[in-house]
Amino acid sequence: MSTATLSIDLDALAANWRALDARTSCETAAVVKADGYGLGAGVVAHKLAQTGARRFFVAAAEEGAAVREAVGPGPMICVFSGHMDGDTGLIRNHDLVPMLNSVDQLLRHVESLPHRAFGIQLDTGMNRLGMEPDEWVALKDIALRQMPVLIMSHLACADDPDHPMNAHQLRVFHELTEGIDVSRSLAATGGILLGPDYHFDITRPGVGLYGGLPFDEAVPVVSLDLPVIQIRDLRAGETVGYGNNWTAKRPSRIATVAAGYADGLLRAIGSDNVHLFTQDTSCPLIGRVSMDLITVDITDLAQEPESLALMNTEQGVDDLADAAGTIGYEILTSLGARYKRVYKG
Repeated sequence: MSTATLSIDLDALAANWRALDARTSCETAAVVKADGYGLGAGVVAHKLAQTGARRFFVAAAEEGAAVREAVGPGPMICVFSGHMDGDTGLIRNHDLVPMLNSVDQLLRHVESLPHRAFGIQLDTGMNRLGMEPDEWVALKDIALRQMPVLIMSHLACADDPDHPMNAHQLRVFHELTEGIDVSRSLAATGGILLGPDYHFDITRPGVGLYGGLPFDEAVPVVSLDLPVIQIRDLRAGETVGYGNNWTAKRPSRIATVAAGYADGLLRAIGSDNVHLFTQDTSCPLIGRVSMDLITVDITDLAQEPESLALMNTEQGVDDLADAAGTIGYEILTSLGARYKRVYKG
C-alpha cells in the first residue's frame, strides 16, 4: 500500500481538553473549524462532546452543519463569520449561533430569523472581525434588547505572554462589556495560559486541543507513517531529487517515501532539521520535497524499513513548523486528503 497513515489519538485529544478545562473555573468550549484542524471535524467534535464540551466554534455555517450532524441536538455551535448572505437556511435548519460582526449582520439575523439565538463579536484591536468600539457603543442598546447569548473578542498576541497588546485588549473588552448580563469569551488556547483575568465565562481552545503550541504540556495527538516505495544505493558524488541539491558524500542508501507537498508536507521542510524515524532511530530527510515523494538517507539502518514516521513523539507538528518557518496551525490544517486516517480511542 502506497498510502500514508495519519493516526489520530482521540484519547489524547480528550486529555488535552480536560487539561485546559482544569486551568479555568469557567466553561470550556472547543474550536473545531477547518475540519477539526485537519483531523476530521465530525469525529473530533463527537469525541469532545463525549468528554464534556457543550459548545463548539466553527468558521463558517457550512462547517457548523457538518458538526451538528456529528454531535446531534443539544450542544451550541457558534459561527465566527456570523450571519452571511445565504446562511439563513443553514443557521435555521442546523440550529447554529452566528457571532454577528456588523450592523448589516445584526439586521439580517433579526429580520430573517427573529428570536433565534445569536452572539456578538467585538473588535478590541485585532482589526480583523467584529464590531468596532464606536459601532458597538452606538448599537449596544438595540443589540442587547435582542438578547444575545454570548459576547466575544479575540486576542491578537496571546502566544506572546509579555506582549502589551494582551493587556490592551483585555482593558478594551472590559470597557465594552462591563455591566452587561451576557456570557463573555476572550480566551482561546493562548488566552487560557495567560491566566484567570482572561477567562471570563467561556474559553474556546483550538490548537492546544490538537497538540500544538503555545500549550507546551499538550499530549501529542497525531502521528504520521509514510510507506517506503523504493530503496536505492548511491555512490559518493551522486545526487538526489530536483535541482540536484543533495549530494552523497559517501556510499549511501536512499529510501523514496510516499508523501509530498500535495499531502501537506511543505516544500520548506526539506532541511537538515527534519528526520524520519524507524522505532528510535532517526534518518535525515534529504533533497527537495516534491509533489508526491520525499527522500530519506537510511544508510545507517541495519534493516530496510517498510515505513518511516515523520510525526511521532520525537518530532511533532511544531517541529515541522519550525523547519518550514511557519506555525503548527498550518502544518495541521494542511494534512492531505490522501492519507488513510486511523482513529484511536
